[in-house]
Amino acid sequence: MSICRFPSPISMNLFAAQEEAHRQAARPLAARMRPRTLDEFVGQSHLLGEGRLLRRMLDADRIGSVIFYGPPGTGKTSLAEIIARHTKRRFRRLNAAMAGVKDVRAVLDDARNHLDADGQQTICFIDEIHRFSRSQQDILLPDVEEGTISLIGATTASPFYSLVAPLISRSRLFEFRELTADDVRQLLHRALEDEERGLGRLKVEADRQALDLLVELSDGDARRALTALEIAALSAASSGGRVDTDAARAAVQQRVLRYDRAGDDHYDVASAFIKSIRGSDPDAALYWLARMLESGEDPRFVARRLVISASEDIGNADPQALLVATAAFQATETIGMPECRICLAQAVTYLACCPKSNACYTAVDAALNDVRNRSVLPVPVHLRNRPAGESGDTASPESGTAYRYPHDMPDGWCDQDYLGVDRIYYQPTDRGREAEFHRRLKDIRSMREQKRNDD
Repeated sequence: MSICRFPSPISMNLFAAQEEAHRQAARPLAARMRPRTLDEFVGQSHLLGEGRLLRRMLDADRIGSVIFYGPPGTGKTSLAEIIARHTKRRFRRLNAAMAGVKDVRAVLDDARNHLDADGQQTICFIDEIHRFSRSQQDILLPDVEEGTISLIGATTASPFYSLVAPLISRSRLFEFRELTADDVRQLLHRALEDEERGLGRLKVEADRQALDLLVELSDGDARRALTALEIAALSAASSGGRVDTDAARAAVQQRVLRYDRAGDDHYDVASAFIKSIRGSDPDAALYWLARMLESGEDPRFVARRLVISASEDIGNADPQALLVATAAFQATETIGMPECRICLAQAVTYLACCPKSNACYTAVDAALNDVRNRSVLPVPVHLRNRPAGESGDTASPESGTAYRYPHDMPDGWCDQDYLGVDRIYYQPTDRGREAEFHRRLKDIRSMREQKRNDD
């Protein structure tokens, strides 16, 4: 007769420890080096410095519902894991990329049961919360409102675009910033020296220039810097034990620019691009143009922005600007990338170097404001659509006045009421071609005022 032997508790503990060791060994350096305490946490001093609100909330274990948002690799998930280790409350974690409505409801039901049974509150950490649909976000609202759970949401997207307004109003928002060069350098040194979780056992050294290169190419992303360092160190361990600039550059390979075409990066870079043109800085404008194109931005979006800028920021100071921008847009539509980058660059530099005026922009907005918010003005009788006389005059029997044809006048202008009230919207500057308009309109308005005073 065979005897069925079950593993002893000691054996089971050894198996569990061995499995955990295998999992730890398989984790990349960036995951192994996650900070375990607030003292190990690097960066975000504007949030976690002494006396700061978030630091006080964590020290008191009184964190409510919060949203951590900012670029990847800046510590959002790491801080949530620190909270998980040190909070006296229950901690549950979901990843929005994998969790469905059923998973969310299960966590909320469990949180209610524990709160009712023993008064223990639950912290629910949802990574990549921007991936939740509106309906999934709405499910959270009642329990966040009642305090059944304290929500910690982490997202790389702007919460104002990706999260529903009721969830935002029930949460405190904390913006994480890119790590500074010193922050990233500190993390790299720590990883090289740490023998338990880092690369210390490899006995690898790194040149200062190599670390500087990794810092520069990381763009403030700790995960990117540590991943590149791990690749370079493993390669160096088998070929000399030193990470130089060539090894660092090879580890980074092609630089991946952070650029979310539907998120903050898209709007921030486009804003910097237009403001550089408006500020007459062609070099900065070319950099932001290159940043957008290299990140895969649709060149037609760039071209459309140039057409808008040509009228909004230059207008009649150089009417040619609109023609140049429109031609660049047509060229972009016709030939596409990569050649259209040259056409876009020509338009960018032309617009940046043009004299600037927003007179057309402010004029039309002022007129629109009057149309929307003031009494509607009737069309003056002599301007209405009526049969014209031999000289182009429009008879107006009701008022005894007639439309006068400016081309019949010696100067191509005559004093005539075109609006019925005195309003000035367009005020040209004295820059560029618009200076001519400024002088002409000044003369016309002066003659009109003089004639009315004479009458």
